[in-house]
Amino acid sequence: MNAAAKLKEIETLTVDERIDLVQAIWDGIAAETEGRELTEGEKQMLDRRIADLDAHPANVRTWEEITARVRAPR
Repeated sequence: MNAAAKLKEIETLTVDERIDLVQAIWDGIAAETEGRELTEGEKQMLDRRIADLDAHPANVRTWEEITARVRAPR
């Protein structure tokens, strides 16, 4: 079955079924990549993010703040 046919079949699933499918796919990817070494580019990106965090600690938001902002009516 090609990718287009698979996507068409996936589109027939309910939202809950698609969420379950995505979770199962993500869990499989996580299991396959567990213990994998970071690439040099990934290490550099993390170093930049840590430096940005250190330079701008006020820019940090809690998970509660983020979800509240996303769920707030517009």
